[in-house]
Amino acid sequence: MRPPRVSLVLATVGRTTELARGLQALAAQSCRDFEVLVIDQNDDDRLVPVVAEAVRAGLVIRHERFARRSLSGARNHGIALACAGIVGFPDDDCWYESDTIRALVEQWDRVQPAPALMVGCWVEQAERGGDIGVPAQPLRPQEVLSFRGRRASSITLFCETVRLRALGGFDERLGVGQWFGSAEETDLVMRLAGRGEAMFYAPQIRVHHHLPPVVERPRLDPADLERLRVRERGTGALYAKHRLSGWVIGRGLVAPWLVPLLRGRAGALRAGLSCVRGRIEGLLRWPDAAAAASELGGGRR
Repeated sequence: MRPPRVSLVLATVGRTTELARGLQALAAQSCRDFEVLVIDQNDDDRLVPVVAEAVRAGLVIRHERFARRSLSGARNHGIALACAGIVGFPDDDCWYESDTIRALVEQWDRVQPAPALMVGCWVEQAERGGDIGVPAQPLRPQEVLSFRGRRASSITLFCETVRLRALGGFDERLGVGQWFGSAEETDLVMRLAGRGEAMFYAPQIRVHHHLPPVVERPRLDPADLERLRVRERGTGALYAKHRLSGWVIGRGLVAPWLVPLLRGRAGALRAGLSCVRGRIEGLLRWPDAAAAASELGGGRR
């Protein structure tokens, strides 16, 4: 029996209803040439009935336990187990349109040179919902490395499994559950760009995920600001890790507060200042994190 064409590594913790919705969408795919690896970080058996229902719906699922609360670590665990030549990373609260897998396979086979990475369309984030009539477009390394390229959320990333493993998967120092609380997917794309790998954006590959609310309230929840600060440490880490230009770093430290200041949006200004604080922390602390990882023998990069 040949392996599936696509492995979907679905790291999850704390969610059941949203996960069930996403699995139902996968069960409705017009192309069923895929497997689902549910990487379960819960401390209980809440997902057992959800997975059982998805299996009854016809999905090929492997339910794997993963004790650590690390999104990047859970995804790397799934990458190691994946049987398919292409691997993707749906969140536990996103969902695919019925032709998403079919569009992925068709676009993957159509483009040249053979891709190391294909980025799909996050529908809610795209202008006008994304233009599915536009052919797949190459992602230029210089745009990726200057934050000028197509934004690539992890839910829209589809990678060649062999090259992803050779790269070392996601950097586990970055992402949800870590001090550098995000940017693991951007780091992955930047590392591929630095190697000159072929990468494409294909709007036909459509993924849904509700956008987070824009923070513009006059009085902000301190917990929200702290979560933003932690998340943006990841972006600051990328400034140092990839030795980005002073212009790129300066733009990233000025725009979050200057734009809302000029527009008179007090709530967004507070959010922007938290964003900048986190980026500065990440920029300054990354050399220490890199040195510590080196002393411990490396780890995933």
